[in-house]
Amino acid sequence: METYEINQKLSEFKVKIDNFRGSLDLEELEERLAEADYQMSQPDFWNDSEKAQVFIDENNNIKAKYETFKELEVQLDDLLTLNEMLQEEPDQDMQLELVEQIQSFKQVIEAYELEQLLSEPYDKNNAILELHPGAGGTESQDWGSMLLRMYHRWADQKGFKVETLDYLAGDEAGIKSVTLLIKGYNAYGYLKSEKGVHRLVRISPFDSNSRRHTSFCSVDVMPELTDNIDIQIKSDDLKVDTYRASGAGGQHVNKTESAVRITHVPSGVIVASQAQRSQLKNREQAMSMLKAKLYQLEIEKKEQEAAQLRGEQLEIGWGSQIRSYVFHPYSMVKDHRTNFEVGNTEPIMDGNIDGFIDAYLRWKNN
Repeated sequence: METYEINQKLSEFKVKIDNFRGSLDLEELEERLAEADYQMSQPDFWNDSEKAQVFIDENNNIKAKYETFKELEVQLDDLLTLNEMLQEEPDQDMQLELVEQIQSFKQVIEAYELEQLLSEPYDKNNAILELHPGAGGTESQDWGSMLLRMYHRWADQKGFKVETLDYLAGDEAGIKSVTLLIKGYNAYGYLKSEKGVHRLVRISPFDSNSRRHTSFCSVDVMPELTDNIDIQIKSDDLKVDTYRASGAGGQHVNKTESAVRITHVPSGVIVASQAQRSQLKNREQAMSMLKAKLYQLEIEKKEQEAAQLRGEQLEIGWGSQIRSYVFHPYSMVKDHRTNFEVGNTEPIMDGNIDGFIDAYLRWKNN
């Protein structure tokens, strides 16, 4: 990296830091942290332990955002100081060290920048992710299991926890449907980019004639909602069924009918949970999922009405896939909203989808 490139990079970093400072409102963050410390010191703070824990988690996230920004400022000052020393007294080894630090800082600042794009009300929440393979039998069900593995790998890389709330195995291979709860800060904010139809083109391993097949899988993503979201659900509108839970591969998780399926008759929304051994716990989880789905439907309805007022044409259906994964005749994964693409499918299927998430968030916030 030449001297002019180093100066250019450092100038870009300085602009980004200044932009962060302007958008964060540091004084307000400092006041919120001071107020939080005061509330946590009150004797009755732990009277409601669940509410207290939620408050602490939110405060820790605000504190991390504030402290990380301060660390970025210090790191940038160190880089600028090192560059000034090089200007006064050139040194090849020191310049190589500076270049390495710049490349490392670039990754850190880009990750922080991505987090700042997650500013919508429920971005910080856990995510409920559903996979529903399209028509095509074993071929599409296998594609569903490939996506399931991809999201598991991605969550592991992020340090997020994954709970399988509902699992319906395919007849010969793959899955018929899966519902996951992905727990982690900003899980929904990241994964909302995955909502839509995912298309696969490959030579089918299930076709004896080795023909090329196209498969589809629908991915639905919702935020897990807290109890303070007021959504009215009438008990008369619900149809509740119980059945035996079975996990991946068909093994029995419970010999009793602990799994719960709830149908919201007016909307036709169906949710199911079999993760817990207790039927009561599964019912509570299913109701939480139902609340999230009904809330999402209401938001989508308002967005569609707003789009119609603006005269926008909304594409609906399998033809409007958000992303294509091509294994044959060439290797490529392309997002049709952002035009971001990667020429090697293997790392993507291993969960390295942050490039697509980053491109989506920047595209959405433009």
